[in-house]
Amino acid sequence: MDDLDRKILAELQRDGRLTVTELADRVRLSISPCHRRLRALEDSGVISGYRAHLDAHALGLTFESLIFVTMRAADHETVDAFETQVAEIREVLQAQRLFGDPDYLLRVVAADLPAFQRLYDERITRLPGVQRLSTTLVMKSVVEDRPLPLG
Repeated sequence: MDDLDRKILAELQRDGRLTVTELADRVRLSISPCHRRLRALEDSGVISGYRAHLDAHALGLTFESLIFVTMRAADHETVDAFETQVAEIREVLQAQRLFGDPDYLLRVVAADLPAFQRLYDERITRLPGVQRLSTTLVMKSVVEDRPLPLG
């Protein structure tokens, strides 16, 4: 990957809806070489997809929490079962396995406190292998969906 590839990636992180023509203009490259580089970045997996960034608050998802999960056991079967089931909960926006204690961090959204409580009681507490849950509410997002540092 060279500086031109990094420029292409930086522009796409700013605006994923750019046409190849617009992208080529922004990185000062003709259309065909720009298109070849873009396809190579996609084929190599550097670009894994394109999506729209949605505003959770505008869509009525105004309640956000972070849930720290401590597992009873760390055997392969328990971890697989937990990760499979947590991935099926659509309100879980992120699930990260951590080193140390706690074992996982979940970022969860809901419409409001009652909706979160239902989700917590009916789904989160019933995940396999969970020993302890610790929840904190998000007051404000200071940095969110920042582009990756390419330089």
